[in-house]
Amino acid sequence: MSKKTIVVCDHIHQSGLDILANDTEIELINAADESKEKLLSEYIPLADVAITRSSTDVDEKFLAQSKKLQAVVRAGVGVDNVDIEGASKQGIVVMNIPTANTIAAVELTMTHMLSCVRSFPYAHNNLKQDRVWRRQDWYGTELKDKKLGIIGFGNIGSRVGIRAKAFEMDVIAYDPYIDSSKATDLDVTYTKNFNDILECDIITIHTPKTEETIGMIGYEEISKMKDGVILINCARGGLYDEKALFDGLKSKKIAAAGIDVFDKEPATNHPLLDLDNITVTPHLGANTKESQRNIAIQAAENAIAAVKGIAYPNALNLPIKESELPSYVRPYLELAQKLGYITAQMTKSPVKSIKITARGDISDFVDSLGTFATVGVLTESLADQINYVNAEFVANERDIEIHKETKPNTSGFKNKIEVKLTTQNGAITIGGTVFDGTAQRIVEIDDYILDVEPKGTMVFFRNTDTPGVIGDVGRIMAEHHLNIADFRLGRDNKKQALAVVKVDGKITKALIEQLTSLKACISVSHASL
Repeated sequence: MSKKTIVVCDHIHQSGLDILANDTEIELINAADESKEKLLSEYIPLADVAITRSSTDVDEKFLAQSKKLQAVVRAGVGVDNVDIEGASKQGIVVMNIPTANTIAAVELTMTHMLSCVRSFPYAHNNLKQDRVWRRQDWYGTELKDKKLGIIGFGNIGSRVGIRAKAFEMDVIAYDPYIDSSKATDLDVTYTKNFNDILECDIITIHTPKTEETIGMIGYEEISKMKDGVILINCARGGLYDEKALFDGLKSKKIAAAGIDVFDKEPATNHPLLDLDNITVTPHLGANTKESQRNIAIQAAENAIAAVKGIAYPNALNLPIKESELPSYVRPYLELAQKLGYITAQMTKSPVKSIKITARGDISDFVDSLGTFATVGVLTESLADQINYVNAEFVANERDIEIHKETKPNTSGFKNKIEVKLTTQNGAITIGGTVFDGTAQRIVEIDDYILDVEPKGTMVFFRNTDTPGVIGDVGRIMAEHHLNIADFRLGRDNKKQALAVVKVDGKITKALIEQLTSLKACISVSHASL
């Protein structure tokens, strides 16, 4: 039996290399010190599995040289440098290592928090570099009895909460996608009101980077914070509006900030570096010996499992080639994921159950449809922490029921799928089909019959069916400088209507509040694809 070849493209901890080298069924090529030209031309064509980090782009050039590549293991969390869609088209599985740096990120958060309250880096430099002994210049404050607001109470945020409790802090968590018991079981206060977080002494953010979370702390939010607030970000760059953060620090509205991540990196010339009330680190969230060792070990083990066909841990795409599916199936899988994602954005509350219903020949693939729908739903809250392999496990871990059913096809369409999402605040069902092999369409939302392409930024406006509503909606959109790209309307037999309004631009809180204030309004939600 010939050996399988694993190519290591970038530097990983020696422990991972040792695992690969000691497997007698593996041919290891460590090309971390080779030029990228040589890597692509000589080694990638030989690879059955490749292990990469941020230094190697898995792009069109890389994939063009992948003659027999089965999988790519990204030794870390982020996959911004990986063309997942391109890899999927070639049947190449993309995997990442999402949890190996958890403790490192948690402890760095606490480091920044302590550094901010005690001005540690500045006191250190004053003595060590300036050789000045002035204790009176460095009066700090204590964490004890301070209120800590945690935005995002997942794997990392919850552990920060546990450690903050050990410092006798009053901890409050905001995460609309978890059950409140996940916080209260840890003796942490849970809130659904984001303003409760803005009233805290210290705020730390631990969310994925999504359309919803980019810039979620900006001028408006900072204006509501108490004077002298401390902000921490060891999660993702761009979650804080960096211009607003700069102005808040400069005016001393924000007493201090601890920042490990920036919107654009490396950030060696960033204006924030000029301020004297900020502690900064160059994206060190995963930079501990233990973390790097864990990442390397998991990357090596996952690569071996993939190359031997045992499993595809943390796969971010489906480990099958498109050619192995009937041509009509993939558009429905993609549609199921989109419908799940839309329902999660529309509801924005803890999920209780996900139900996928299939009608027609597509019913033969209802299990796969269920997986894709689940990924879509959970992506809204977990982003790149969710994948096709762990989706149902994560759902089960969160006490989310998944139901898959097939029904006789009485829909009038050749095939039809429906995703029903039940949350703490109610349920919503979206049905869809595919026309002409590739044209995906939403054909119903609850009892409303529509024809909407699941694409772009969509506002869902439910109202009593009375004259003038369309005009009012259009007027408000214009006031917010939003161009209406499409307007679809469905009506039911209860004298109610649902408008799906596609717009060019970003949905703001002010827009939603103004639409909600209309007398005819029943509900307003929005989603982006």
